[in-house]
Amino acid sequence: MKLHKIKSFAKINIALNVVGKNKLLHRIESLVSFLDLNDLIKIQQIKKENHEINFKGAFSKKINANNTISKLIKILEKEKLLKDKKFKIEVEKNIPSEAGLGGGSMNAASVINFFIKKKIIRTNYKKISKICKQIGSDVILGLYSTSLVLNSKGKISVIAKNKKINVLLVKPNFGCSTKKIYAGIRKFSKINLDKFNSNMFNLKKLKMYNNDLEPIAFKKYPKLNMIKNFLYSNSNPEFVRMTGSGSTIVGYFLTKKDCQTAKRQIKQKFKNYWCIIAKTI
Repeated sequence: MKLHKIKSFAKINIALNVVGKNKLLHRIESLVSFLDLNDLIKIQQIKKENHEINFKGAFSKKINANNTISKLIKILEKEKLLKDKKFKIEVEKNIPSEAGLGGGSMNAASVINFFIKKKIIRTNYKKISKICKQIGSDVILGLYSTSLVLNSKGKISVIAKNKKINVLLVKPNFGCSTKKIYAGIRKFSKINLDKFNSNMFNLKKLKMYNNDLEPIAFKKYPKLNMIKNFLYSNSNPEFVRMTGSGSTIVGYFLTKKDCQTAKRQIKQKFKNYWCIIAKTI
């Protein structure tokens, strides 16, 4: 059987507002982009009784058997959407976990997209959306892999054209638990992103937004604030912001050269931290 290779891109929340809560989850609105940083997924149909799912690479050690791809396959099997076909799926992890980069969720979304594109599964968007929600609240975003606006009602609007942004990702040698960070929320923001317009990703406007989870994460992990302040004090970013629930801090720069300069400074100051240059796609 033919071996297919697909890229699973990292996600960043350029802005994130927590605007309420329902019975199970907090309601958020967010400006989302994807990066040219990606995991590599190899998929191949096999003639065996069971699926084979494996992870390798620098960030594969902490991934357990109850991962997003395993969850997805179990759901598709239960819904009889795979029609008894079995697959070998191998993921080379270049995106760290508990980093606010959506690595695991985007892996599941990438596999769903592959199955849809190859007509391995045939169903409607409503069903796909329901499956995504069973795996994780942000999986649905990975079906687009382009800049988008998630409004307070859960509606997704895609930005057709936007300027690519150079970013520097800095992650300390610890992760942030999404559950624990959200548990610290005590107040909600006003809804700000429901009125969609194509200029939302204008760099000047992006500077004006924030991430409501930053104060909670910074209080729990002061080193995150140290990274943000260091980038502002020692380099030339347009702005610096945590992505998702952390622990990655993202510096947004006009040029790749500015990114490279900032990276050298970060490496001197925080020698053991993961630090990489990327660009929005």
